[in-house]
Amino acid sequence: MSGEEEKGAYLYQGNTLVVPLDTPDSRIQDEVSEKLINAAFGGVLSDPDTFVVPAVDGSKSIRGISIPQGALPPGWKAIPMRQAVNIITGGTMADGAGPAGRLLRSHHIALWRGESRFCGSCGGGNRDTDNGELARQCAVCERLEFPRISPAVITIIINDRQEALLAHNKKFVNGIYSLIAGFNEPGENLEATVAREVKEEVNIDVRDIRYICSQPWPFPNSLMLGFSARYDGGEIKPDGIEIEDAQWFPRDRLPEIPGHGSVSRYLIELWLNGKL
Repeated sequence: MSGEEEKGAYLYQGNTLVVPLDTPDSRIQDEVSEKLINAAFGGVLSDPDTFVVPAVDGSKSIRGISIPQGALPPGWKAIPMRQAVNIITGGTMADGAGPAGRLLRSHHIALWRGESRFCGSCGGGNRDTDNGELARQCAVCERLEFPRISPAVITIIINDRQEALLAHNKKFVNGIYSLIAGFNEPGENLEATVAREVKEEVNIDVRDIRYICSQPWPFPNSLMLGFSARYDGGEIKPDGIEIEDAQWFPRDRLPEIPGHGSVSRYLIELWLNGKL
């Protein structure tokens, strides 16, 4: 990797952002100087661990470095990426722009590069393309691979009493309720995905499906597409596979809901504020 001390980079270890221990929250959005990174991690890094890509808005290049799993050296800490995004956005939804957008883009690419070391067709080793394109190419069969982006829908469902359907997923921390979500499948448009996921997970039908907003969410490679929908019939019955419990909640009797910075919280707050 480059030893130019004036440069900086985001440093990742899996789904965490690694920064010096004394980094205040106000500086989480800043890149760490490569001088510090080299001093602490230079012995375990190799060229494939480092990448440089342009920012979406063209402001400047984004440098990222992935480090192996293991104990961090003294003076460093790992911050869960969701927490880091929440800190940077100040509790508002990360929309892919500004410092949060740079971090989300960089982290997504870091994860993709770690998962694309080998060609999915012939098993040969992948390498970064030479033309500056955000792609990797097999050294054997020359197959190109681009970052994976998986569209996923997330939907707030409202009934005629203006209650919202919130569900507890088995993967959630105890007591947390959120919205119905799921990945788009081949041959589906997004509205069909909304209807299918709702039917599969809680056994109800919906109508008036309406797109609201989107959010890059690289955990590991999603693009979350937020929708609203109206209840159209059926009895709530959690599938028992992903969803353990689902209920209608009025605005004045909410369970614990997802933290700020996510599209799920954003949609819930739109409903709370009477905007849906």
